[in-house]
Amino acid sequence: MSVALTAPRLSRHGFAHGFSLRTGGASEAPFESLNLGRTMGDDPTRVAENLATFCEAVGCAPDRLFEVSQVHGRTVVDVKETDAVADVRAIEADALVTAVEGAAVGVRTADCLPLLLADPRTGAVAAVHAGWRGAAARVVEEAVERLVGVHGSRAEDLLAAIGPHIRLDAFEVSEDVAARIAESAHGARVVEPREPRPHADLAATVRAQLAHVGVRADRVEDVGGCTHAEPTRFFSHRRDDGRTGRHLSVIVARR
Repeated sequence: MSVALTAPRLSRHGFAHGFSLRTGGASEAPFESLNLGRTMGDDPTRVAENLATFCEAVGCAPDRLFEVSQVHGRTVVDVKETDAVADVRAIEADALVTAVEGAAVGVRTADCLPLLLADPRTGAVAAVHAGWRGAAARVVEEAVERLVGVHGSRAEDLLAAIGPHIRLDAFEVSEDVAARIAESAHGARVVEPREPRPHADLAATVRAQLAHVGVRADRVEDVGGCTHAEPTRFFSHRRDDGRTGRHLSVIVARR
């Protein structure tokens, strides 16, 4: 049984990566079955088993997987050779970048948009957690700028992969939230005025932000999937009133 989706272009350029599905794991309801969230109330031994299953499928070592304490902001953590996994996990942030060969960076989601970035020239990578708050704060742009400014990437060289998240038809938001998302999209049409409330398009927002910082549209791919509309494949915080599991999206740096 498949446990992850992959982006063909990232695979062709030799980047081990994956966007987890909810299938193929050991957790029981309401976390069935590949829950990768440690703080949701699931049995920790099952979560550890799920993580081992996912990491084996992706091609990364669990003890080389770096995450942060996600807070829906725009802070980006740069993972270095000497960093400890536990220390990085305690940092409040919403994106990670690294150029350390073999180091994996990952973000957890259950409706928010996960974005993976990779530089085929340098091997540097990034993982970004972009819900509406992170998108409005332009965390995606901050991650690209960190790759460019710190690791010598060129924005036009970067590859970007958008993972499963709550899609336009399911993402009803308030007028205030719609305005904040629209303001962050550099003029792109990312909000639809529906009744009774507007709907927002996170993927379109992220694409607009990537374009704004120089990432080419033809180097952005979307693996598909609506977390809200596909309960057999995905966890959804909104659909399940918060009592659900978490997905993990991971990418591994290479030379």
